[in-house]
Amino acid sequence: MSEQPNPPLVWAREQRAPRRQAPGVDRIVAAAVAIADAEGLDALSMRRVATDLGTGTTSLYRYVAGRDDLLDLMVDAVRSERPPHPLDGDWRTDLAAVARHLREDLLRHRWLGGIMMSRPSLGPNSLRQMDHALAAAAALTPDATLGNSAIRTLYHYVLGAVSDELTEQDTRRRTGLTEQQWQASVGPYLREIVASGEYPHFARVVIEAEHPDTGQRFEFGLDCLLAGLGTLAARAAEG
Repeated sequence: MSEQPNPPLVWAREQRAPRRQAPGVDRIVAAAVAIADAEGLDALSMRRVATDLGTGTTSLYRYVAGRDDLLDLMVDAVRSERPPHPLDGDWRTDLAAVARHLREDLLRHRWLGGIMMSRPSLGPNSLRQMDHALAAAAALTPDATLGNSAIRTLYHYVLGAVSDELTEQDTRRRTGLTEQQWQASVGPYLREIVASGEYPHFARVVIEAEHPDTGQRFEFGLDCLLAGLGTLAARAAEG
């Protein structure tokens, strides 16, 4: 029995023009993004999109083959909302701008990171953003492998950092406590820990260390990452 060929990627299919008064791809994707932004991916289905558009579910399949293709289209749509920062030739400045741009997209669309971590983004807008990032890395190193690895590492850092940030937001929303209120609630316990003397290094952090906000933590990690990439690129250039 011969194997069935895999269906072509959504980007390799010819887009159908919408019939009169029927929702085309752009309207379908816009409705899906609005649902995911407001309620999360768990609320997203072809039926729900059809309901919000006031049309039948079957009519959507004329333009979008299914939920997986819809997710790909959604990712590419939101990655086109803002053009990338123009490159100025300084690799550190340009890569930092790439990282901040991605962070802003991930915070604006909370569902985006999970999809980007689970599947490659191959739509034209996503590829345009990736090509821009690789152009920034070309000023760091002429080595295509190292440049690609640098961008992958940068993306992974941003995805992980924003995932932590969103988790903190979810926790505050679930508990109803602000950061200051949470610190006040655990204060008595921490004072006991410090007084016990059993964890001197942790106690020193509690007493002496500053507690940067999420933006400051992101920038610190980004600085560390860029410093490391600069060191690796210099080492590679020396052979």
